[in-house]
Amino acid sequence: METQTLKTERLHSLDSLRAIMMLLGLVLHAAITYGTLDYGNAWILKDPNTTHLFNDFIVVFIHEFRMQLFFVVAGFFGAMLFYKKSPYQMLKNRLHRVFIPFVVFVLLLWPTVMFTFSYTEFIFNGSSNALNETLSRFSSFKSFIPPLTFHLWFLYYLTLISLVVVVIALILKKLPTLTTRTTLVFSWLIQKPLLRVLFLGGLTAIVYHFMGTWSVDTSTSFIPDLNTFTYYGIFYVVGWILFKSKHHLDSLMKFDWFCTLLGIALFTLYFFMYNAFIYETHILLKSIMVWLLIFGITGLFIRYTSNYSSTMRYISDASYWVYLIHLSIAAIIPGLIANWPIHGTLKFLFVMFSNGIICFVSYHYLVRETFIGQFLNGRKYSRKISDIKKAEELARLNNKSVATTS
Repeated sequence: METQTLKTERLHSLDSLRAIMMLLGLVLHAAITYGTLDYGNAWILKDPNTTHLFNDFIVVFIHEFRMQLFFVVAGFFGAMLFYKKSPYQMLKNRLHRVFIPFVVFVLLLWPTVMFTFSYTEFIFNGSSNALNETLSRFSSFKSFIPPLTFHLWFLYYLTLISLVVVVIALILKKLPTLTTRTTLVFSWLIQKPLLRVLFLGGLTAIVYHFMGTWSVDTSTSFIPDLNTFTYYGIFYVVGWILFKSKHHLDSLMKFDWFCTLLGIALFTLYFFMYNAFIYETHILLKSIMVWLLIFGITGLFIRYTSNYSSTMRYISDASYWVYLIHLSIAAIIPGLIANWPIHGTLKFLFVMFSNGIICFVSYHYLVRETFIGQFLNGRKYSRKISDIKKAEELARLNNKSVATTS
């Protein structure tokens, strides 16, 4: 009884966690235009009228754990498909849910990304005819061919990492003694809140050291970057192994609030004293921080989002589409409100909320019940709130039925 109920709950919590990590992209890409730091080619837009350090704090904080945690969850669900279904079904799922959407949307979205970033850049530079100058950049067919993966880079690397890990997992299937011992050690480790942070933090620090850096920039090139692949591959592998120890996921609730708050405190110290640290301190702090936040936030989601929620299910269903289309909107709105005489943080909030409204409304009416929704999520969903509520009631009845029969 306990195992079956907890398995369902954990899937709800991790599914919600994956969705929220994707949606944090809206927060990050709304705040970054109004930060004081220079992000170089990673983000060329900077409102010349108003910026604030608080917005940098938000951007850098989200960057310290968001995609790392996303890859942990992706590894968990990848392993679930691999072991619960089959390696073929896992690869087929990744092909249809990750790689093909990546190819389709990197082609479809590039013109909108180029247009919106160019337009707002011209506005910020004081152009009196930003629209015409932007359109002039589309003078040849080459302009419509994406030179970068832009914000879809994670789908590209998720595909590559999944392929490599599947090959390794197939090899390890022929070494059952090694895999069993690894699972036993990890199962023991995952139940020890302090040791798991120190061990995985130490492993991350070693990786940083061999890379010769304390910051792995996400590569948007179509040519795979070894540092990006290795760094995020580690988090994916941890998620993969975590699936083998899924019956101990509840142990992540131990000190979940403490880990989260300590992670935030360490980040605050790191952010405001960045220039005071030596190389080794940068590595150690970032390595410990990321795992404190990963385990802390995951524990909080297991604690508070384990029960089926129609609202969270809807958000989870929408998150893929919302993330895919949000970047162009996050780039164009700052250009449209450039002359508003308000604080940069208020502009950031306006961009974030208006972007979210546009994305979710478009999902509800253009995606959820259409072939686009089926393409992204594997099936169409009803737009009727009553149908969503019925699904929630059915899930509750099924859980009660499992508990009774067990």
